[in-house]
This record gives sequence, structure tokens and C-alpha cells, in this order.
Amino acid sequence: MKRLTLKTLAAAAALALLGATPAMADVNIGVSLSLTGPGSGLGIPMQNQFKTWPATIGGEKVNLIILDDATDPGKGVTNARRFVTEDKVDMIIGSCITTVAAAMAPIAAEAKTVQLAASPVGVPPGQDQWLFRLPQGNDVMAHAVVEHMKKQGIKTVGFLGYTDAYGELWLKAFTAVGEKAGIKVIAAERFARTDTSVTPQALKLTGANPDAMLIVATGSGAAMPHKAVVERGFKGKIYQTHAAATPDLMRIGGKDVEGSFVVSGPAMVGAQLPDNHPSKKAAMDFLAGYEKAYGVGSANQFAGHSYDARLVLEKVIPVALKKGKPGTPEFRAALKDAMETMGRTVFSHGVMNWTAQDHWGYTNETGVMLKVVDGKFVVEK
Repeated sequence: MKRLTLKTLAAAAALALLGATPAMADVNIGVSLSLTGPGSGLGIPMQNQFKTWPATIGGEKVNLIILDDATDPGKGVTNARRFVTEDKVDMIIGSCITTVAAAMAPIAAEAKTVQLAASPVGVPPGQDQWLFRLPQGNDVMAHAVVEHMKKQGIKTVGFLGYTDAYGELWLKAFTAVGEKAGIKVIAAERFARTDTSVTPQALKLTGANPDAMLIVATGSGAAMPHKAVVERGFKGKIYQTHAAATPDLMRIGGKDVEGSFVVSGPAMVGAQLPDNHPSKKAAMDFLAGYEKAYGVGSANQFAGHSYDARLVLEKVIPVALKKGKPGTPEFRAALKDAMETMGRTVFSHGVMNWTAQDHWGYTNETGVMLKVVDGKFVVEK
């Protein structure tokens, strides 16, 4: 027995010297998040969730290279260039801000490296071959909003949203879905992320007297326009998008956001979901792990995107390893192919089914309507 062992060890050593059995390289992931600036309320929880990841995923060691993009598209571009030129990453995750993620997309595409965006970023048709989204598409979430509005008897809506891509994409999606249901946007006003007041816009919208308002903003920035509409005397129903489904909305908005409706993925409300909801188990697992690490009530939906990114890697890394080694173009291409063919996958944020033709992926069973009740999100029955 001892003789056989020595012969085996000798053979293995010889093969190693010949390079016949090289060690598998680590999987390197470049992560660009808004850890400072207006988007920090989204980026910091994502970073916190990344810190809870295991050292290995799919049997391979995974290294996360996390950089701050400071909520600045230019900084996001700098991060993306470093990832592909210096770090030679196998995948890019980020950013959590739409404008930053959009600025990063051409660099990732040029390097033929998957970008797993943590924001619902839109790019011109045919330019998202390497871009996949972790958040729900605006069409899917607009569907949930419109379905709720129909039940409320709403026919007219005032729109108050960002001047950037996030606002534009939501206006386009909501208008199209709403018109099919007989719901019309009768007034639309815009504002910049850096604005500290929207009083003129709020006055115009309340003057139009719509049945409801749809506010399109992110994180803590969603509270200011909401309060402005209420302070101008609007008494109708107010809706917020999934980028506002964070504790900051209640912390900053206070009593003014009570009774408002916020569309969201299911990640934040796992315990309130019916037992037959496909995402109930994943959502509860996400919340339990995050709150164990950071305290009860500390999670937000963007942390859920970091949790779901791990689910993606658990599924696609073993598949991609059959076609290439980490650090190679073959492995990067295999990750993309595996994501396009991984089939129906349950996330904490809903049901995903990416294909080669659809890099948004979520189904209409995904959106959940929440209501702010006593400073907390409650699932609308």
C-alpha cells in the first residue's frame, strides 16, 4: 500500500512539473457601487450583503474587487476600465445607479465581459449582449402598478420623475402599459437628482388634479418630491417605484408618506407572502441572513440584489468551468451563455428567466405592491 502511494505521488508530481494539471484560477468579480454620494443608500447595503458571501461559490474561490463609483458616471467608467484592463475580471457587477451602469456598459461590452447591473438600465436595441439586469424591468413593475391602479378606479395620473434615464424609462413604460388599461398620464414634470426642491413642479401637478401621482426617484431622494406633493395639498393616491422601496422613504418622509403605495420585488416582505409564492423561501433566507449580520430592519431591496447575484453565480460557474478556465475569454463567454440558458430561476426578487433575446428576464408574477402603514411596508392583499 505504501509503495502504491509513493508511485502515485511521484506521478502526480511529474504531471505538475509538465503543466498537465495546472491549478484552477480564482474567479474574479469587479463590483462598482455608489458607496458615497446620493446613491450611497443603495450601494452600502449591497456592499454589506457581499460581505456575507461565502469564500467559494460553485466549488471555486471567488474574489470580489469592490470599488466606489461615488454615484458618478465618470467614476463608474474609470472603475470598469480598471476591471477589464488591470484586474482581468470574469464579470462586472454594478452599478446600483442607472446612469452609472449605463456609462459602464460600453466598456464591458467591448471587453466581452458580462455586466450584471444592479439597476434597471436601458441601452439602445442590440447593445445589451453582455448586459444583464438584477432589478426588475420597468415594464414588469409598471404592470403591477397599473393592475393596482385599476382596482383603485384610477384613470388619470400625474408623473414626477428624474430627468435622467431612470425617469425616462419609467415614463415610457408606465405610459404604454397604462394606456392599454385606460389610465392616462395627464401631466408630467421632471427634476434632477441633485435638486433640493420641486415646488414649481408640484404646484403644476396638483393643479392638474390627477387621480394619483407616480413619483420616480431612488432611495432617500424619493422622499423629497413625495413631501412636496403632499405639502402642496394633493389628496389623491401616491405611488413610488421599486427604487424607493427602502427604509429611507419612511425615515425621511415621515407622516407624509403614510398610506402611499410602493411597487417592489418580494425580497423585503418574505414573511408576508403567501406560502405558494415562488420567492417566499429565498426572500426569507435573504432577510434572515442580512438581519442576523446587521440588525432587524436594516435590509433594503438593493441588498437583495447582491443575494440574487450569488444565486446566479452558484448556477452558472459550474457550467462555465466546463468550457474554460477563469481569467480567459472562453470562461467569460461561457458565463454569458450559461446565464442565457440557465432557465427559470427563483430569486429573492422574483422569478428570472433570461434568454439570448431577453436580458431583463423577470416574469409578471414578480411585482408586489406595498403600502406604508405606521412607518413600515405592508403587502397589499
